[in-house]
Amino acid sequence: MSRRAIIGVLGGYLWVLAGWAVGGEVADRGKETVQWMIAQERAWAEQSCGKPWVLSELLATDFHGTSPKGTRYDRPNEVPTYDPATFHKDCRLLDADVRFFGDNVAVVYGSESSVAVLPDSKSERRCLVWTDTWLKRKGKWQIIAVQDARIDCPAT
Repeated sequence: MSRRAIIGVLGGYLWVLAGWAVGGEVADRGKETVQWMIAQERAWAEQSCGKPWVLSELLATDFHGTSPKGTRYDRPNEVPTYDPATFHKDCRLLDADVRFFGDNVAVVYGSESSVAVLPDSKSERRCLVWTDTWLKRKGKWQIIAVQDARIDCPAT
């Protein structure tokens, strides 16, 4: 076999291995786990509108997140006391795509919006894009890390 052919074969193997190592499997939305994850992401997005607190079960004890302002935070230790005057309105999960990386890691890429009431009583629509990393430990899926970014809201 010529040197050129050997390099070509090795290059092909490396290309396949690199794709296998970094590529996530796009999830089928019909799968039960995917539907459950998206429902949990929706519930989290709706908390700002006064919906039930879901983070105690969703976030792992070693969870770490990055807020839209760039500050880092850990898993809350208790359910916060909300002032209804601070609730947002029209909280929506806009999109959520799940990708699996093996049997125990999933990444959910999504976006959401809500309408905040400002101190002057005017309203402002706010949009976030985010990446949530899920890990399955002892048969239980939990979020271990998140990264949120505020963006300009798309036209409606």
